[in-house]
Amino acid sequence: MGVIWGIPYLLIKVADQGVAVPVLVLARVGIGALLLLPLAVRRRQLAALRGHWRWLAGFALVEIIVPWAALSDAERRLSSSMSGLLIAAVPIIGLLAARLTGGAERLTVTRWLGLLAGLAGVALLAGPGALGGGAWPVAEVMVTALGYALGPLVAARKLAGLPGLGVNAVCLSFATVVYAPAAALAWPPALPQPRVLAALAALGAICTALAFVLFFKLIAEVGPARATVITYINPAVAVTLGVTVLGEPLTAEIAASFVLILAGSILATRSVATGAAQQRPPLPLESPE
Repeated sequence: MGVIWGIPYLLIKVADQGVAVPVLVLARVGIGALLLLPLAVRRRQLAALRGHWRWLAGFALVEIIVPWAALSDAERRLSSSMSGLLIAAVPIIGLLAARLTGGAERLTVTRWLGLLAGLAGVALLAGPGALGGGAWPVAEVMVTALGYALGPLVAARKLAGLPGLGVNAVCLSFATVVYAPAAALAWPPALPQPRVLAALAALGAICTALAFVLFFKLIAEVGPARATVITYINPAVAVTLGVTVLGEPLTAEIAASFVLILAGSILATRSVATGAAQQRPPLPLESPE
């Protein structure tokens, strides 16, 4: 998951060069829905979702509809590397949200050290001249981080027991309907370049359809708060691709943040004792094989 969700920052940067934000998001959710919805129908998973439409819409709103538009717009002014690193705030937000809403996540000293190390890496990017894109795109990335932190909580607490494949298919379909009108108004007058089309296809098939199925399995395995720790690995992938593929600068701030964020990932993951993890009943969110 850390690798798969580290790739979108590069792909979004490429797609931003050829299509408007609503078209980009529509392509991503539309392709994902086209791949997952037939599978959910064939496996008869949609009937189990009756009575849960409000929380399905809520999950789609905080995990997909708002964050993906905000991130796509932010990357028009921020580098893909910087956007990926800023998203590392997700575990800190997720931990606070879990605690404030009555979660049982353990706040051990080791875990706090890991989260603080990751937060220090993000804070380092706020130094003079480090961001270079202005306050608005940074705020958009923080909105994305908030949505990414709340999504797993909604999935774990309100959608537990539902088939993950069906949940993802319905939420992506809902997002497709929401974005269709705006995308129609912003539709490009000519066919985008092949590299843009390839980026859109990869965003939909790999970073959306495949990613969400795996993400629900991860939430079921380790819980919503620990699942967000993958966002400490995402920046490593985002920075590597941004520098090597797009030629984005590797500044001292980015290098130092890179080290702090990866160190925080290791500490935050090790913070939960094995015994405690074994005592927690698994969440039945996994989709059937």
